[in-house]
Amino acid sequence: MKKLLFFWNELKATFWFVPIFIILFSVLLAIGFVSLDQNITVSHSGLGRFFFVHSVDSARSILSTISGAMIGVAGTVFSVTLVALTLASSQLGPRLIKNFMYVRLNQIVLGSYVSTYLYCLIVLNSIRESNGFIFIPSLSVLLAIIAAIANIILLIVFIHQIAVSIQADKVISDISAFISKQVKLLFPEKMGDEPDTEDELPVDAIKSKYSYNTSIKTQKNGYLQYIDSEGMLNAVINFNALLELNYRSGDYIVEGVELGKIYTNKKVEEVELEKIISHFVIGKTKTPQQDIEYSIHQMVEIAVRALSPGVNDPYTAITCVDNLTATMCYLAKVKFPSKYRIDDKNELRVIANTLDFEGVLDAAFNQIRQFSAGSTAVIIRLMEVLLIIHKFATKESYKKAIMKHVKMTLSVGKESIKEKNDLEDLIERSKEIM
Repeated sequence: MKKLLFFWNELKATFWFVPIFIILFSVLLAIGFVSLDQNITVSHSGLGRFFFVHSVDSARSILSTISGAMIGVAGTVFSVTLVALTLASSQLGPRLIKNFMYVRLNQIVLGSYVSTYLYCLIVLNSIRESNGFIFIPSLSVLLAIIAAIANIILLIVFIHQIAVSIQADKVISDISAFISKQVKLLFPEKMGDEPDTEDELPVDAIKSKYSYNTSIKTQKNGYLQYIDSEGMLNAVINFNALLELNYRSGDYIVEGVELGKIYTNKKVEEVELEKIISHFVIGKTKTPQQDIEYSIHQMVEIAVRALSPGVNDPYTAITCVDNLTATMCYLAKVKFPSKYRIDDKNELRVIANTLDFEGVLDAAFNQIRQFSAGSTAVIIRLMEVLLIIHKFATKESYKKAIMKHVKMTLSVGKESIKEKNDLEDLIERSKEIM
């Protein structure tokens, strides 16, 4: 079920899925309103004369005008979207394009204009004037006019959205909000139960209880996008086996490499291995659904580009650092999932390749620190945020990881900061936890 949810989320991120649904709805709406017009008679007296068309020529003229305008605006919307994607890709990084495709408004706008165009064509085709028979779909034409007005308002909203969405601060804020939402979903998520103790389990002794160990090898190149943890765990329990994984979501896997090993008391058939492999989704690109580092790397990429000599924008880099700090402060308080997964009978079933706090901290700040040499403001800010994260750290291992980054940041500062007062300021800040 979770695997289907993964594919559903990926499908919603495409730029064609929502527009196609809107187009299909508009076709059904056109057929429905034309049928309604055939069965009712509208009044052209009173207020009706202001809202309903009176002649075939008027109906055709209105529908032709609206349909022509809508398809023209649809082309403009598509062009504006491509320009926004190009600007975002060149200035902030190509990996951000997928973020813009997730924006529901962009999909709705494109679908709305194309669907209005098709609606008008279908209604226009239903108008008849021959041998004394006249059919004017007055309600359908009125709906087309209302749709045209709504689309004009939608165009204004769309232009505002595009103008705001390509601003660096807005992009950073959106990524930060997504990361905050993602970490709260990913880290409380459980795959089976965790042992009560955090100590290392006697894995070798547990493995020795099984008679066979079989390699699980990948069948294609690509990124490990998703692991159906629930389905995989159930499959391992059914085999009465132990599964050891060498990779986690976000890792690149080469065809034929050992994804993991399954330990069993009977020989595992090829069909049974296929059942295990079916719980892994391997694709051509990374996805953020189970890979927290993916979204963090998006933020880091913006900061690194801002620190490049060609851009030299330390303010954007500092904004990225500030937003990453909020995420790291949250993670410094939570318990990272254990790599050991046990079933309800307290039997070890999965040894996962899990992400730890130090790994996330490295992903967040390593590259920014490396590219910050020569940017005094960014180096000092890095030291400040590390001190903030240290205050939130709940485990000694977390504090050691932070201390490692404090020392590396101090080392970069000593090598690149020329101004004595700035360097003393950096050293003074580092003394708070060293």
